[in-house]
Amino acid sequence: MIIKKIYENMIDYRQFGMVLLAVGAFFFIGSIIPNDGQIIINQNIAVITSFVFLIMSMVFLGLSKNCRKKLIETEEGQEYLMKKKRP
Repeated sequence: MIIKKIYENMIDYRQFGMVLLAVGAFFFIGSIIPNDGQIIINQNIAVITSFVFLIMSMVFLGLSKNCRKKLIETEEGQEYLMKKKRP
């Protein structure tokens, strides 16, 4: 039961990380594309927001990696990973 919960957390953290990475990338692209009517303060807010999303993405991907390590350390976790085929 605990192995299943760790596996589900690993999948959830990876999905959160990927979504946050995509959103952060869009904010960053929006901040570097020139816009004539854009105010400097708004541009700085977009850059700061993009970095916050990218940092949060790294945190969630790190948590996913830690969950995977926990599963690999146990024999039951290794069997569970082999059955589920990593997405």
